[in-house]
Amino acid sequence: MRIMQPYMLSGRNTVSDIGVSDSYQEMKFRVFDLTLEYLDQQDVEGETMPLAALQDEIARAISVVLLSRGIALNMRERAQLIEDVQNEIVGFGPLEPLLKDPTVDDIIVNGPASIYVERFGELEPVQTRFRDTTHLMNIIQRIVSPIGRRVDEGTPYVDGRLPDGSRVNVIIPPVALDGPILSIRKFKQIPLSGDDMVRNGTMTPEVLKYLSTAVREKKNMLICGGTGSGKTTLLNVLSSYIGAKERLVTIEDAAELRLQQAHVVRLETRPASPDGVSDVTARDLLRNVLRMRPDRIILGEVRSSEAIEMLQAMGTGHDGSMATLHANSPRDALERLEMLIGLHGFSADLQAVRRFISGAIDIVLHLARQPDGKRKVLSVCEVVGMEGPAYALREIFTQVDEPNKKRAV
Repeated sequence: MRIMQPYMLSGRNTVSDIGVSDSYQEMKFRVFDLTLEYLDQQDVEGETMPLAALQDEIARAISVVLLSRGIALNMRERAQLIEDVQNEIVGFGPLEPLLKDPTVDDIIVNGPASIYVERFGELEPVQTRFRDTTHLMNIIQRIVSPIGRRVDEGTPYVDGRLPDGSRVNVIIPPVALDGPILSIRKFKQIPLSGDDMVRNGTMTPEVLKYLSTAVREKKNMLICGGTGSGKTTLLNVLSSYIGAKERLVTIEDAAELRLQQAHVVRLETRPASPDGVSDVTARDLLRNVLRMRPDRIILGEVRSSEAIEMLQAMGTGHDGSMATLHANSPRDALERLEMLIGLHGFSADLQAVRRFISGAIDIVLHLARQPDGKRKVLSVCEVVGMEGPAYALREIFTQVDEPNKKRAV
């Protein structure tokens, strides 16, 4: 059975050397090693077996191991052990309970013995831990391998996603000095609605009504904010107001958006591989998308040269397109677009670039994460053109940014 190689535990990985431990974690991994050995002896082909059938085989194997080693557990302990060992063999090990916990939004692993989660906007440590660095690296490889990514000393960092759409970032030694670092931004199985965002204080009913109307009227939107401010979540919510008959194309680095319309084409960038396979950038995908007859284009995040194609699409027939951008205010977002365009060879003077941007973007929204962990829409501005050399922004809504006590525009 070639599911996973047994982990080494101080060199003791044979039946005769492994004994019963008083520590649950120690016992779990010893039972794990013995279960893998038993499944190999029984020639269980886990690679071709349906998941439910494989889990049944694992449960039977654990029962045999417990009986043969004389390990007595009550029903609750036995059920917990079976679940944990199944997670180690066919899941993501110690991460599985955290991934299933609906109150956890982010999982941050700072090496095998230090794990934090974000609940309700605040980070807190958890007791969950990996056996050692090898254990953590095995789980990391299990995450990135199915999506065609790999991480090693030659490629020490990678972005990826879990099967449910959760976003994953990995960085390992020698770049990470204290061991492998794993960050997971969980994907919500039940997407938030506009009414949910009103109830949790992200926006007011008036702002929701304005934005939903703007989406239906095909206004081009740019959503800006810092990391973890809720840009992608808001983009998902706003997309729900797009008409059901429109053809939508999404472009993302790691596919997170879950649009509710029937006619959606989802595209994802690809980094260059060590095997010589060339990368596919957001700009490459945008150029191709223009030949795919989209009604609207939704770009997960503007990071680089794709800003030029995005603005061209917004200004030439793809009304109602949307994108996100890291910025600290609506005006800062427009200035960052200027910078990205200038860095990537758009040969025009500054005033021409600004006219280009102001002609493409209709509305800029700014979100921020507050000290209590809540996300709020701090500003909604219409881009109405130019006033001399500067952008003319009409403020539709604004409120004070609590951490900085200043206006968002």
